Amino acid sequence: MVCKRQAASPLFPPTLEVKRVRVLAVESSCDETALAVYDGERSQLLAHRVHSQTEVHADYGGVVPELAARDHMRRLPVLARQVMADAGMGYGEIDAVAYTAGPGLAGALMTGAAFAKGVSASCGISALAVNHLEGHILAPLLEAEAPAFPFLALLVSGGHSQLIEVRAVGRYRLLGESIDDAIGEAFDKSAKLMGLGYPGGAALSRLAEDGDPVAVPFTRPMVNRPGLDLSFSGLKTAVANEIAAGRDHADVAASFERTVIDTLEIKLRRALDQTGLDRLVVAGGVAANRPLRERLTGMMVERGGSVHFPAIELCTDNAAMIALAGWLRLSAGERDADPGFAVRPRWPLDSLSPPGRAA
Repeated sequence: MVCKRQAASPLFPPTLEVKRVRVLAVESSCDETALAVYDGERSQLLAHRVHSQTEVHADYGGVVPELAARDHMRRLPVLARQVMADAGMGYGEIDAVAYTAGPGLAGALMTGAAFAKGVSASCGISALAVNHLEGHILAPLLEAEAPAFPFLALLVSGGHSQLIEVRAVGRYRLLGESIDDAIGEAFDKSAKLMGLGYPGGAALSRLAEDGDPVAVPFTRPMVNRPGLDLSFSGLKTAVANEIAAGRDHADVAASFERTVIDTLEIKLRRALDQTGLDRLVVAGGVAANRPLRERLTGMMVERGGSVHFPAIELCTDNAAMIALAGWLRLSAGERDADPGFAVRPRWPLDSLSPPGRAA
């Protein structure tokens, strides 16, 4: 890494126009290594790259934390060179670095944080810890038709299933969440029961295209209870029972997928009524699911509102969303107060504050 920047301070100089910040972002919370460059002056994502560790973990049927951290260490310098070349920039042209500090796997987070802080120290630029979940729910702001605040957010991924009232950046109210398996986790575990390998969520959805979505009358979990919490472990158990009984896998997959989508629609209608909001954001890996997109788009058209998704490539873990979330906070003067770093494997979204305070 060659950095020609002369500034020695790890903080922004007082005269820097922070709204023009060019941000290098690092994401390493789990099993994707990703980097991106965002230009705040042009409100443009200049480059982003993602390396998936699927092959590293496939033989184990799930993510092995130690292997994830080691692979991040190998990939980060390589991806950094590639993404900087894609952006047509050198390190001396970067004004700040943002990195995922949590939630996630401790070892994986530490590799990305250490890399980011190394860039910060060597180039004399600011660094900022970013919340991975905040990155996800703000990812649709990168799209041409970005949602305006406030909106209701549905975050659906392998590790999180949450309904969040979003009033502004840093103003989040958790309305409901899964009390056991996240939706992505339920997809992957059900796929494993069908012998579809790891990760199996996308494979299950492809198999569902050949099945009958009403063949298996799965119960829609927790829809008859008040509140907005979710639960999918019982549904996963029901899938196991149907497979053990010899039911056609395609029919089970299609019925499972429809039951999940039915459940989410019911909970979302309830949340929209409760909050009075007419804008919906759906983010996280499961947001790439085509039947889910179609159902929720139809629901919001019926209600006279709008629904916003990230681009398919930005649904899974990526650094573009970290770059944007970082820039939104950096442009308000926020940055790490300490040249060291501490990752936060558990970092609730509703613990965040609006931009402008030192992390």
